[in-house]
Amino acid sequence: MPESTAFHDLAAFLALPRVSSLALSPDGTRLVTVVQELSADRTRFIGALWEVDPAGERPARRLTRSARGESAPAFLPDGTLLFLSSRPVADPGDGEDDRQEAALWSLPEGGGEASQLLARPGGIGEYATSAASARIALAASLLPGAADAEQDERLRETRRKAKVSAILHESVPVRYWDHDLGPGVPHVFTVPDTAGERPAVVDCGARRASLDEGVALSPDGSLVAYATAVGTVPDDIRSVIVVADAETGKPLRMLESPDAEFGAPAFTPDGRHLVCARRRRITWDAPGDVTLWLADATDDGDPGRDLLPDFGQWPGAPVVSPVPAEDGTAVVYFTADEGGHGPVFRLSAGSGELVALTASGTYSDVVVSPDGGTVYALRSAVDSPPAPVRLDAGTPGQQPATLPCPGQDTALPGGLTEVHTTAEDGTALRAWLVLPDDASADAPAPLLLWVHGGPQTSWNAWHWRWSPWVAAAAGYAVLLPDPALSTGYGQHMHERGWAHWGGAPYDDVMALTDAALRRDDLDADRTAMMGGSYGGYMANWIATRTDRFKAIVTHASLWNMYSFAQVTDFPGYWMRRQGDPLVRTERYELESPHLRAAKITTPMLVIHGDKDYRVPIGEGLALWNDLARFQVPAKFLYFPDEGHWILKPNNVRLWYATVLAFLAHHVRGEEWQRPDLV
Repeated sequence: MPESTAFHDLAAFLALPRVSSLALSPDGTRLVTVVQELSADRTRFIGALWEVDPAGERPARRLTRSARGESAPAFLPDGTLLFLSSRPVADPGDGEDDRQEAALWSLPEGGGEASQLLARPGGIGEYATSAASARIALAASLLPGAADAEQDERLRETRRKAKVSAILHESVPVRYWDHDLGPGVPHVFTVPDTAGERPAVVDCGARRASLDEGVALSPDGSLVAYATAVGTVPDDIRSVIVVADAETGKPLRMLESPDAEFGAPAFTPDGRHLVCARRRRITWDAPGDVTLWLADATDDGDPGRDLLPDFGQWPGAPVVSPVPAEDGTAVVYFTADEGGHGPVFRLSAGSGELVALTASGTYSDVVVSPDGGTVYALRSAVDSPPAPVRLDAGTPGQQPATLPCPGQDTALPGGLTEVHTTAEDGTALRAWLVLPDDASADAPAPLLLWVHGGPQTSWNAWHWRWSPWVAAAAGYAVLLPDPALSTGYGQHMHERGWAHWGGAPYDDVMALTDAALRRDDLDADRTAMMGGSYGGYMANWIATRTDRFKAIVTHASLWNMYSFAQVTDFPGYWMRRQGDPLVRTERYELESPHLRAAKITTPMLVIHGDKDYRVPIGEGLALWNDLARFQVPAKFLYFPDEGHWILKPNNVRLWYATVLAFLAHHVRGEEWQRPDLV
């Protein structure tokens, strides 16, 4: 029998520590991360700050502990550690009635008790510090009619006492992913010094919700840059970057383009330029692309220039080294999906020299040492949960040094390999294949095909919410394909699937499935398919095209593209790609699975959260009703209080338990066992 692991027991799986975020102190001696663990009653994940030794010699030590948890660590120039928490100033207990919005807290460099540094009536979202100034920039909201925090607090209290929840909107959008926008209007503020009971606050402007985020301060704290949105009609709304005087709030420039969106701003060491992400807007004909952009920080006449004109992949947010190159230009670090991995790259803005620092794994949360010689990041892979690592800033293709931290040495219930094949158009295709320990030619494992969401993403990192290892512990091999539209394979991979989301992506998924099933340790007669978001769309599309699978699981999936186009949280993006459903309907007719509902015969498990605003609940309800109408064997797992992702621990447990029970019944032929509590 294979060795038992945490993935064989859903309770043990949920109890595994989860590492996220990194912050490095100004002197480079302290590295802080967030570790999430289950609460004592096992109903919540609670984050705590842990200090990791950058040298990798000492074990990590816990810095904070509270019932509400901590997140978003960052340092001030004097070494004070900041973080966000909704913990009360004086702990009155752990009841629901005393919950409050997130505030900014601090831990002094020399140790001691945490103290609340700054609070806003509607809470604080993201914030930023600078390298050489005590100034802080933060995102918070004001209710309409409020000029300052005091008025805002009075208005919020009046609404609360009157039990008013209504929101009056005068522009789009009104929702985002899993939460309602409003009634507060987002603003960006700066605080020159948090000393004293009432620190001065400078309003740097209202901020509209956009697909891009980011707040940054220049190294000397004199400038603030932030992403916001402009435009009025849905398909014209786009992300821009505003730069303002951090002392007065006066806007100095806006970085924008009618055919591009900007986000994730970062200042160069001299504060004179911005490096940011620039995303070409999608159109009917083109899937857009992403690059890094360099522009003057204050000159509104400078359109900027492309830092990666010949780079085939899509870069993530830029991280600028505090030390410039020898020619005085910026050194920029970023990550990008590439061939089933996500390397760290170093770019010299002046010469254009580009170096991949890593050879395997996928990286995030990159930070650079004060001397520019060392890079720290979180590394994960399909078979490795996130862990802090250390890299030399100048060595290509290196294997990083892993730093001691909770959540390491997690035993897996199987192994990982790759599947390769070639598409009909000659494109090379690949997928990860998770194999359970006991799969063999004598005892071939059933295969679970799992299509990723996005669709412009990649199976290249660890997933807590979409863990193939839970399925492997139950005896399934899991195929994780990167079909057309996936990132990490050049622009051509996006272009292949853009005109028909059910065309080349479907063909690629089927080709990789066929290639995997040529292995003698997989059972071609016992196969299932599942996916979430775009993967859920593909699940529905597959259900209308073939009966080769014994079961299909579809989570947060698109079903009726006509209705979806009008109710998703960002309809403008959809209409630019799909067309206005009142004017141009050919892609709706070509791609909408609901038009082919009568062809479905495969048993389906439909899963949807009522708070999902990206793929609203109506999609799941329509699919469920159509399955009932055509008498398809099906079940509907409905979460009234969850969004696009299922996040509450016990709901997560029931998600996995229901999926496994459904697969066991239809793939293995076992008697249906209804999971407990549903």
